[in-house]
Amino acid sequence: MSFKRFAGLAALTLFSGYAAAEAVVVNRGISEQEVLAAQQGWCKALVDISSTYESNGREAAKALAEKVIDSAYGKAILFKPTLTMNPQTFRTTRAGTLSYFVGGDSTYPKDTGFALKGWKKCEIDNAAVLITGDTATTMGKVRFTGKDGKVTTVDKTWMFVKDDAGALRIVVHHSSLEFQGA
Repeated sequence: MSFKRFAGLAALTLFSGYAAAEAVVVNRGISEQEVLAAQQGWCKALVDISSTYESNGREAAKALAEKVIDSAYGKAILFKPTLTMNPQTFRTTRAGTLSYFVGGDSTYPKDTGFALKGWKKCEIDNAAVLITGDTATTMGKVRFTGKDGKVTTVDKTWMFVKDDAGALRIVVHHSSLEFQGA
C-alpha cells in the first residue's frame, strides 16, 4: 500500500468516525512522450485550421476548430491567449476559446481568429516539462511561421491532465509575446 493511499485511508478513518472502506486512488500517470505528442498534435491542428480556412473558408475552419477544441482541451479550461485585451483577456469557456481561434463571435468583437492567420509551420521548444503523477506542465517557446516566412515566437505554458477515458487534455493554456525590452 502506498503512503498516499495509506494517508488517505487514515484521514477517512480519523475524520469520519466510521470504519473506512478501502479507498481507491486513481493515478493516471502521464508520460513525457504523451505530452510531446499532445503538443505536436496542437501545432498540427493549428496549421490544419489555417490551411482549411485558406482552402474552404471560415465555416469549414470553425468546424475543424470545434473538433480540435473538443478533443484537445478539457471541459474546464483556463486560457490566456497571446493576442487578447482587457476586459476579455482570459477565456474560461469553449465559446471564448473558439472565438480566439476563428473569430466571428460578436461576444468577442476584437477576436480576428489567431488560427486563420495563414500559419504554415508550428514548432515547440520546451524549456521544461514537469510531470507529477496525474498532471504535466510545460513551459517554453512556440514558433509560428506564416505564409510570408515570418516567424512569430511566443512564450507558452500548458498544463495537461488525463480525462476519465485516459486522453490527455489541456486545462491551462497561457501564451504571451516575448518581451522585447526597452
